[in-house]
Amino acid sequence: MSTSTLQETKVVTQRFDAPDGARLDGYRRTGGYEALRKALSMTPDEIVDVIKTSGLRGRGGAGFPTGTKWSFIPKDIRPSYLVCNADEGEPGTFKDRELMERDPHQLIEGMAVGAYAIGSTEMYIFCRGEFAYAARQLERAAAEAYEAGILGKNIMGSGYDLDLIIHRGAGAYICGEETALLEAIEGRRGQPRLRPPFPATHGLFSKPTVVNNVETFACVPHIITNGADWFKGFGTEKSPGTKMFCLSGDVERPGNYEVPFGTPARDLIEGFAGGVKGGKKLKAFTPGGASSTQFFGPDKRLWIWAYIANRNTWVAVQKEINTASYVIVRRYTDDVIFQLDDGAFPGGAYGYELPMKYYLDAFQTYN
Repeated sequence: MSTSTLQETKVVTQRFDAPDGARLDGYRRTGGYEALRKALSMTPDEIVDVIKTSGLRGRGGAGFPTGTKWSFIPKDIRPSYLVCNADEGEPGTFKDRELMERDPHQLIEGMAVGAYAIGSTEMYIFCRGEFAYAARQLERAAAEAYEAGILGKNIMGSGYDLDLIIHRGAGAYICGEETALLEAIEGRRGQPRLRPPFPATHGLFSKPTVVNNVETFACVPHIITNGADWFKGFGTEKSPGTKMFCLSGDVERPGNYEVPFGTPARDLIEGFAGGVKGGKKLKAFTPGGASSTQFFGPDKRLWIWAYIANRNTWVAVQKEINTASYVIVRRYTDDVIFQLDDGAFPGGAYGYELPMKYYLDAFQTYN
């Protein structure tokens, strides 16, 4: 596709340019909270089935199927909890912050649908400590929702009670890990727990808990409103929907861009982001933040434009796209920035290395 004809596919970002989109009145004018109203007329199992059928996967890094995660919550143990991981600390990642700042009600609505689906009456947002403005936006949106009867007792006249607690973090990177986050909410030092048991049965306060990412919850109202088949109309068979990609570093137009899964890296870097800064040649980029593998430009023998922003492609080399955060580096930048190694690529978050031949088998080579 010509880079001059590229357009974003705005689903979770569609209200970013709407007047008062972050306020309750503006949100409702564009259909806000109608998905929650619809969900309250459905059974919890019906909601879980819709999310499963849509193929929505976690947008925080691991990509676990969201509906499947919700279905793990036991129905005979109460209370249960729903938690949003808004501790976005991965270097190069800034999508969740923008979602919270510019459309906080979308997050609250998605969480409310999820809470109803798992039988929870109490939900938490763990917001990164440095996100002061995002936290204020969330607090204001929550206050508006309580005043309008969208949160609190008997929400929307449904007979269902639901409360929201916004918990500010203290700047610990490790609290981005879900069990460390749960420890912090409980008032302890944020340290990962040994697993099993898993949060689905022994989560917050040792009760069944769902933990999902901001962008994941933001997708939920759109799926409930438009249906699973509509959502699967974007992206690929195994990675349906759209994804916010964070582009930063040596590009002309850094920022967040929402596109369907399956969008080539060339379109993201040369198209949406305007190409490498100053007309320079690309040296390398990370497709999933600082903890992901680095992809090299033609001078390193790997033709990166074959890379597709698609979890299926990653399976071939045991990788994930993580947070979909592209940090672009132009030529003549010191290799030490990424600790590059001509013999093997660093293994990133998984702590292992794969020889060059695995990557060359999985992607086109440059001659």
